[in-house]
Amino acid sequence: MLHSPVDRVAEATPRAIARRIKGLSDRSLAWLFVAPSIVLLLAVNIFPLIWTIRLSFTNFRVNRPNAEVEFVGLKNYLSILSDRDIWLSMQATAHFLIWTIVLQVLIGFTLAYLINKKFRGNDLWTTIIVLPMMLSPAVVGNFWTFLYQPQIGLFNYAVGFLTGADPSSFSMIGDVSLAPWAIIIVDTWMWTPFVMLICLAGLRSIPASIYEAAECDRASKWRQFWTITIPLVLPFLMLAVLFRGIENFKMFDLVVQLTGGGPGSITELTSINLKREAFEKWRTGYASAYAVILFVTVFGLASIYVKALNKVKQR
Repeated sequence: MLHSPVDRVAEATPRAIARRIKGLSDRSLAWLFVAPSIVLLLAVNIFPLIWTIRLSFTNFRVNRPNAEVEFVGLKNYLSILSDRDIWLSMQATAHFLIWTIVLQVLIGFTLAYLINKKFRGNDLWTTIIVLPMMLSPAVVGNFWTFLYQPQIGLFNYAVGFLTGADPSSFSMIGDVSLAPWAIIIVDTWMWTPFVMLICLAGLRSIPASIYEAAECDRASKWRQFWTITIPLVLPFLMLAVLFRGIENFKMFDLVVQLTGGGPGSITELTSINLKREAFEKWRTGYASAYAVILFVTVFGLASIYVKALNKVKQR
């Protein structure tokens, strides 16, 4: 009498197939189970990448499917690398990337260090701090758009209260000099909890015995912080920088909700510029080359960074 699902499946399997499976080695069985995932990966990731690389050497436009497709070689790549607007978008992306990472690491580590100290209401404050990370970027973008309104926005009133400036005298998302900082503030508010959680995991992984030994050697708290805490948490900090760097390099939805790349093109990041080339100007081949350049840039920088991270972990 069959009792388990495994027995029922075995009984329902045709004998010819059962004999073949029975004769397979463990390695063959492993490949049999992994094969569907590999096929799915090839279909979803690898094939589109190869197709994009192929299109990048042509003048293909998706809105002209019947037009003759010509092979243009490296023309798209040379045009991109000599385009002033693209370099400006790269500069805007670099400004956004560097400042968000710096602020998120500094604030995130500080919060993690404070929360790691056990105090009353510790769990409650941790939950409150993590809340922004749980929200959708579209929701966060709309929410902060109202906060940034010069007439009714609470952000302007808070700045006016602290500085004495007229709340309606400036617009965070309408001013050329303030708009880049507007998106930096929002991204920092939203994703600092992510960095905090990674740093908190690093802090709580440090054995208490190390600090006890340092106290026996009469090391000051400041000395313990620089010689124990920072070196042991550094791999976690670097991991947080890697994750946030990759995510912010391809930031799109939050910036579109807040500024749409404006005013002018001051907050037009590479992802927004790429979208306009592909789906507004319909320069599919050109946009494909653009996407390949961004992919190589991110992949190359991430590879170098991962090697540095591994060296730090091996110290």
